[in-house]
Amino acid sequence: MLSASYEFTHALCRLPSKSLIDGLRAVDIGQPDYDKFINDHHGYVEVLKETGAEVIVLDGLEEFPDSVFIEDAALCLPKLAVVMRPGAPTRLGEAEAIKPTLEKLYSNVKQINGSGFIEGGDILVTEKEILVGLSERTDKSGVEELASIVIPFGYKVRIVQTPEGVLHFKTDCSLLDENTILTTQKLADSGCFEDYNILYVAQGEEACANTIRFNNYVIMPSGFPKTYEKLVANGYEVKTIGNTEAAKLDGGMSCLSLRFTPV
Repeated sequence: MLSASYEFTHALCRLPSKSLIDGLRAVDIGQPDYDKFINDHHGYVEVLKETGAEVIVLDGLEEFPDSVFIEDAALCLPKLAVVMRPGAPTRLGEAEAIKPTLEKLYSNVKQINGSGFIEGGDILVTEKEILVGLSERTDKSGVEELASIVIPFGYKVRIVQTPEGVLHFKTDCSLLDENTILTTQKLADSGCFEDYNILYVAQGEEACANTIRFNNYVIMPSGFPKTYEKLVANGYEVKTIGNTEAAKLDGGMSCLSLRFTPV
């Protein structure tokens, strides 16, 4: 029996477009190098494949510079996929673009159609609930519509708050196993993980809180040795991926894929 929150048969990625140099960013820390981004993305895809999963890589979308961050466009659950409604106006078309692919993979595809906004980067799926962080890109109306869609399928939704100055809820946290969350102190102090085991990123390495647990691997950005050692010491098999260019566009490990077992 696969874990619904981190054991998957499939992953869906999208190639970086050359237009990514025009992508959104909260703070300008330099232009991303396209060729390096491509190389890092290839490494990411190869690590996903190492787990035995089928990885589908879609073409880049030049009209949408941020479309490589495919996770924001949809939520993939065991029972259904939900097309999101991104909070950045320039990203709304990404959701429509992913819908035909999801309809080929899932028998149930729903869509956020109301006036609210919600992005996948604000959604953390665990074994017992779906946590959704309110942020600049996700509002209460969007979360309420998501809840109305998924609750009939047996899911529980809990609204939490993304810390001020943090783009997405999962910028500061990630799931490690059925009951363990990797998180920054700042996010954990909000009390949102009181019912979970908590593993803190090393001080000064808050930028690596966004990892992914994908089958047997914890996949994290390279360049954070203290947190890497902490994960290994806690029994996780860790793979590191270059993320310097994605980070220039506020991107992390979870942003680059949709991970799922379609039904």
